[in-house]
Amino acid sequence: MYKICFLTFFCCISFESKSQNNNEEICYRLVFWNVENLFDIWDDSTKNDEDFTPRGENHWTKERYNHKLTNIYKTLAALGQHKNAHFDMPWIVGLAEVENDKVLRDLCMGTPLRRHKYCYIHFESPDRRGIDNALLYRQDKFHPLYAKAITVSDSTKDFFTRDILLVNGVSSQGDTLIILVNHFPSKRGGSAADLQRQEVASILRHTMDSLQISHPCTGIVVMGDFNASPDEPEIAKTLMKRDNNDFINLMSTIEPGKGSHKYQGNWSCLDQIIVSSSLCDSSSCAKMHVIQHSGQIFDAPFLLVDDERYMGKKVFRTYMAMKYQGGYSDHLPVFIDIKTVNKH
Repeated sequence: MYKICFLTFFCCISFESKSQNNNEEICYRLVFWNVENLFDIWDDSTKNDEDFTPRGENHWTKERYNHKLTNIYKTLAALGQHKNAHFDMPWIVGLAEVENDKVLRDLCMGTPLRRHKYCYIHFESPDRRGIDNALLYRQDKFHPLYAKAITVSDSTKDFFTRDILLVNGVSSQGDTLIILVNHFPSKRGGSAADLQRQEVASILRHTMDSLQISHPCTGIVVMGDFNASPDEPEIAKTLMKRDNNDFINLMSTIEPGKGSHKYQGNWSCLDQIIVSSSLCDSSSCAKMHVIQHSGQIFDAPFLLVDDERYMGKKVFRTYMAMKYQGGYSDHLPVFIDIKTVNKH
């Protein structure tokens, strides 16, 4: 079911007044974050969520749930603190691994995010664990025009995973954006899992191509946890099509040794943001452009802890196996900054 929080019904109110200065440059931030198992504490008989209940193996209590919500809020608030005064709280946030409408409502209305008029878009997907993609947005900064879930599961192959979330909307500066939020199948399962990611990448690429043909002057932002690095085949060959440059993976230039996820001592950039090339070309028909032609990883110190086994740092997780850590996620957020110029 398609869910938009009830505050959306008031989105038709006027956006905040724009400055009267000529050619005022406005900057805003778009974020993606796999928040790692944002479950409520209730058992849903249609999902494999029993571990995330008070009696489950993870002993997922109301206190732990509320602490995780607070941690997510703190991270988004920190992402809104910039040296450049033109920036403020992120306008748009793609999320992976959220269970349902309730956790999003609790996040937007039960934490200080409500002060910033955050709302959300969410569809239930067929993933058997019950984890979905979602989009948070600030109602005074972004107005969704339509949204839909793009199914990538295949019941004939007993393959069930997260849908791709597509949202088309307009910012308070008049910029039209199409956003695709993704969470590709994991690498568990070897070659079969590799094939599943290839198939999902093909569906996503077909969607990207169709959108670019039908919306040539609209900025397209593809974000997600792709469970593969930018140089792996399902991303580099299938999704990005090396023979053309109509889309740019802003995470492909992340320097070695850095990433959004660490596994067995190695950092990799599983979380990526891809944009239509018009967003990187100031001469294009798109009215807004990314400020830096590379994505950013938000590696604030509070999101990291010492890695005693592999040295250096690692991500401060909510759980390590079944041991509660009280941290944030097993992924770091990634983000881009977009600027637009108001011409009066």
